[in-house]
Amino acid sequence: MTKNAQQRVIAPLVQGFWRLLDWQWSDQQCLGFLQRCIELGIRDTDHADIYGQYECEAAFGQALKLAPHVREDINIITKCGIRPALAKKGLAGKANHYDSSKAHIIASAQQSLKNFNTDRLDVLLIHRPDYLMSADEVAEAFITLKQQGDVLHFGVSNFTPSQFELLQSRLDFPLITNQIECSVYEMKALDDGTLDQCQQHCIHPMIWSPLAGGKLFDETDIKAKRLRTVLEDIAREVSASSIDQVAYAWLNCLPSQPSVVLGTGNIERVKTSVESQSIHLSREQWYRIWQGSTGHSVP
Repeated sequence: MTKNAQQRVIAPLVQGFWRLLDWQWSDQQCLGFLQRCIELGIRDTDHADIYGQYECEAAFGQALKLAPHVREDINIITKCGIRPALAKKGLAGKANHYDSSKAHIIASAQQSLKNFNTDRLDVLLIHRPDYLMSADEVAEAFITLKQQGDVLHFGVSNFTPSQFELLQSRLDFPLITNQIECSVYEMKALDDGTLDQCQQHCIHPMIWSPLAGGKLFDETDIKAKRLRTVLEDIAREVSASSIDQVAYAWLNCLPSQPSVVLGTGNIERVKTSVESQSIHLSREQWYRIWQGSTGHSVP
C-alpha cells in the first residue's frame, strides 16, 4: 500500500541567498530581485545563519523592512548548527565545529527571527550532521520552538539515512526535508539510500549545488567536458535554451520530486530555471546523462 504523501511545504524551486553579499546589492535591489522571483512563482527562500559570516540573514531582513507585506508572500527557510572559529563573532575555540545542543538551536533560531524581522521561521534545518548530536536534545529544541510558534516546520541538511531516522524517531511530527547535494555531476545520493528514504517517507529533498557549483562548466575537467557534450545533444533534442535547463530537468525526473535551490542572482537565469519545469526527459535521455557522468553504461 502506498503511503499518503505529506502536504508539500517547499515548492519545486527555491531561491538561495548564500551569495547575497557577493552580489553587492542595495536593500532596494535585493527587494526588487525578491519581488521578481515572486512574480515568477518562486516564493521559497533558502538561508543559513552563517552565510556571509553571519551577515546575509540581516541583509535580507533589511530589504524586507522596505516592504513588510512581502513577508507574507514568501517562505523563509534557514539553517543552524555550524560554528566557525571566528573571533570577531565571539565564538570560543580555535576550530570550526558543529553544535546541535538545545541551547544553541534555540538561540540561533531566535537570532534568525531578529535578523529577518519576522515572528516565525517557516522551516529550520540542522545544517550538518553533528558527531556529538543528542537526538533527544535536538528534539527538545524543535518541540520548544514549535510550541512557541517560532518555527513552523523542521528538517535536516546533509544527513545520512541513519542520522535522519535517528532524529525522526524522537519526534511525533515529521521532518519535512533533507537538503542534500545532487546534480548531473554529483550523483552519490542516487546510491547511498538518501533518495530512497525520501520516497519511503514521502518527503521532498532539497537539492543544493544543482549545477555542481560551477564545475559543470570547468573546461579543464574531463568529466564535465564529457557531460557537457551529452547535455548539449539533449538540449537540442528537447529544444532547451541551455544545458542548465537540461541539468534541472534531469533532477526533476527524480521520483522524490525534489526542491531545487538556485544559487544565482541573475534574474534571467532564474527565468531559465522556471522554464526548465516544462522540459521532460525520456528515460533513455536521463540514463544517457547518467552514463555521461559516470563514464560507463548501466550493468
